[in-house]
Amino acid sequence: MPNRWIPLLFPFAQPSPPKPEARKKPAPPGSAPAGFTVEVGGRPVDVALRRNARARRYTLRVHPRGESAVVTLPKRGTVAEAKAFVGRHLDWLEDKLAPAPTVPGQPLEIVHLRGVAHRVRLTGVGRGLVRQARDDSGPVLLVPGAAEHANRRITDFLKRQARADYAEAVARHAAALGVKPVAIRLKDTTSRWGSATSAGTLSFSWRLIMAPPVVLDYLAAHEVAHLKEMNHSDRFWAICYRLAPRTDDAKAWLKAHGRDLHKVG
Repeated sequence: MPNRWIPLLFPFAQPSPPKPEARKKPAPPGSAPAGFTVEVGGRPVDVALRRNARARRYTLRVHPRGESAVVTLPKRGTVAEAKAFVGRHLDWLEDKLAPAPTVPGQPLEIVHLRGVAHRVRLTGVGRGLVRQARDDSGPVLLVPGAAEHANRRITDFLKRQARADYAEAVARHAAALGVKPVAIRLKDTTSRWGSATSAGTLSFSWRLIMAPPVVLDYLAAHEVAHLKEMNHSDRFWAICYRLAPRTDDAKAWLKAHGRDLHKVG
């Protein structure tokens, strides 16, 4: 007969209860990759990952500067599915990305001025300004100085041409509306082509000098119209169409070709 007092006299003799299984610690929040790289049109493009618990599907958008992209994952989405989703939309991504920048030091071969393609010819002359000319092949830009400075000289030339065209267009549209802009400024932003302040300062992207003249004229009219209507109401658009009857053509051109203007400079 077993002695029932042994457990009381020698409590350490009792078998110890089994230990609960250790819980696995959740992975730290930063353990998931922040993004990945895909090849688009022969160049690498960074794609950042963003998880959104309220998202119901994968979405892809291009960064405002047009150099990278962001893919949004739903709550239970995976990185593998995100990569596959981007892979199915490479053509769309290539269409939306800004053109690849030119190789530093490599002179441009073709430059558009007021919508007309000009072939670049380096003159080898040490001094002077960029000039327009024509030869047997058509319009050319004669660019003096060393080859490594050619692109900077071309950009400076385009900015001078843009300032002159904007000054003329703004003066014409302002006279038609009876308004007086305070200043005209040239900028190089990717988020908008122009802007206007209530104080009367108008800002424009110099790159529209490469577009057909109707596009620059529309933008000048658009910002001048804001001096009457600081909004995009029906009254504003009525003014804009009165100043620039080809507003629809200009907007369509910008939608189709606007990103190409960021190739130069």
